[in-house]
Amino acid sequence: MKKKAKNISLFQKIRSLAGILVFFLILLLMTPVILFLLIISLGKLSSFIVEKIAPLIAKPVFPVMGLKFREVRHVEPIPYPAVFIINHSSTLDILTILALGLPRVRFVAKWQFQYNPIFLILGRLTGQVFIRREKSDRAIQTLKRAVARLKRDQLSVMLAPEGSRKHPGVIGPFKKGPFRMALDLGYPIVPVYFEGNRELSEGGLLFTHQGELKAHVHPPIDISDWALEDLDKHIASVRALYLEWAGVPVDAQSVPQESPS
Repeated sequence: MKKKAKNISLFQKIRSLAGILVFFLILLLMTPVILFLLIISLGKLSSFIVEKIAPLIAKPVFPVMGLKFREVRHVEPIPYPAVFIINHSSTLDILTILALGLPRVRFVAKWQFQYNPIFLILGRLTGQVFIRREKSDRAIQTLKRAVARLKRDQLSVMLAPEGSRKHPGVIGPFKKGPFRMALDLGYPIVPVYFEGNRELSEGGLLFTHQGELKAHVHPPIDISDWALEDLDKHIASVRALYLEWAGVPVDAQSVPQESPS
C-alpha cells in the first residue's frame, strides 16, 4: 500500500527553490565553456561533457536542497556501450541522471525539454535524442534513426522503459522501445535503479524532502540469446527485478505490461 506523502515544509520548499536557482546559475556559467569545447573539438568532446561536466553542474545542487547523493556500483567497471534503463517517477531523476556521468552515454528525453533554449542548444549539439512520446509512430522513427548513429559511434543510450514519471504503481508498465533498441544495437541492458527519488519528491515540481538518493548501477543483462517473439517474457523478467528492488510484495505485482512501443 502506498504511504501517504508528508507535506513538505516551507523551509524545505525554500531550499528546493534555491537548489533550482543554483542549477540554472551553474548551467548558465558552464554553457560558454561547453560551447567552446564543442566548437574547438568539432563535437568530439560531447562524451567528455556528459561524463565530466554534467556531474559538476548537478552535484552541487543536492546539498543546497538538503539531499545526499550516492552512486552504488554493483559492477566494475561500468560496461559500455550499453542500453541503460532507469525507473522514472520523480523530477529528481533529471539531476540524478546528470550526476551519474555514465560513459559515452546519450539520453532519450521528451520533446518538451527543447522549449528551454539552453537545453535545446546543448542537447542538440551533444547528440541527445528528443522524442514526441504522445506520437508513438514518430517516436519510433526517431529511435530507429538514433540506432544507426549510436551503433556507428559505439555510444551508449539511457531510456526510461516506463516512458513517463506519471504511471500506475511504484514501478509502471514497461514499454518495448528500450528493449527493441537493445536488440537492434546488440548491446547489453544495464539496469539502473533510483532509490529515494520517488519517496522524497513525487510531484511535478522539484520540491523535495531532505534525505538520501541512491543510484544503483547493476550488472549488465546479456541479451545475445533473446528473440523478438520472446520479448514480452524478457521485459517482464527485467521489470520483476525493479519490483524486487522497490520492495513491492509478490502478491502486489499485478500491474499489466504495456507493449505498443
